Amino acid sequence: MPTIHISDLSPVQLQSYLNFAIAPRPICLASTVDKAGNVNLSPFSYFNIFSVNPPICIFSPSRRVRDNTTKHTLENIREVPECVINIVNYDMVQQTSLSSVEYPQGVNEFIKSGLTPVPSQLVKPPRVAESYVQMECVVKEVVELGQGHGAGNLVLAEIKMMHINDAVLDADGKINQAKMDLVARLGGDWYCRVTKDNLFKVAKPNTKLGIGVDALPYAIRNSRVLTGNNLGQLGNLEAIPGDEAIEAFALTPEIKEVLDATIGDSRTRELQLHLKAKQLLEKERVEEALMVLLME
Repeated sequence: MPTIHISDLSPVQLQSYLNFAIAPRPICLASTVDKAGNVNLSPFSYFNIFSVNPPICIFSPSRRVRDNTTKHTLENIREVPECVINIVNYDMVQQTSLSSVEYPQGVNEFIKSGLTPVPSQLVKPPRVAESYVQMECVVKEVVELGQGHGAGNLVLAEIKMMHINDAVLDADGKINQAKMDLVARLGGDWYCRVTKDNLFKVAKPNTKLGIGVDALPYAIRNSRVLTGNNLGQLGNLEAIPGDEAIEAFALTPEIKEVLDATIGDSRTRELQLHLKAKQLLEKERVEEALMVLLME
């Protein structure tokens, strides 16, 4: 495994490593205005939410690595400390990319990209109609991280109002994650798309304290079949099943078939039970999976 000292890299080289490794990154399309009212629209993948109370988003209009110049977004925010953070979805990703072109000061990227401006209710910058979620923000602070090539400028933006497209809401008025069709930034020219097919759930840590991977028997922790993710699922259980529950589950047809087929062959039995447990884990039948593993 190569070990890289940051001091040995140029800003361009370091940016490449970081952007490929720290990914995917959500994208905000930030709209701002200068004191003359000129509108700017620019995407940022150095972006996330950092607080709920108060609701604070942070994005970073970093100095350009190439020539150390600052971006119009940063200059606008220093003149008019307001912005709209528009969340980027797949249907607008090409126009979002186009808005990142370094047009001269005063050029309206809404016009260049073909995206649709909508008047905001609380702040001066307009919203992007195509975005499913638009957040009107007041800038609380700009934290300058340095003055060299690639140095970040953290914009702390407090969300004052949200606008959410009805198309992504469920019957309860909550956002349906599968309908958002989000995109995220990777390294280089690479992006990724969050579709229904690649969404998955991970159960939240057991509030009553999971037993932990260390509580699992040695043979399970060192399984040739189970992955680290599988062990994490098992370690999130509240308790190890009792003997009576294990014996009862062993009599069910799906498990009895495995046990009967491997009588007298302990090595094959262990393998088949671990394979069966993995199948159960994929179906979120975690406690049953652990019972199968304890039948060896």
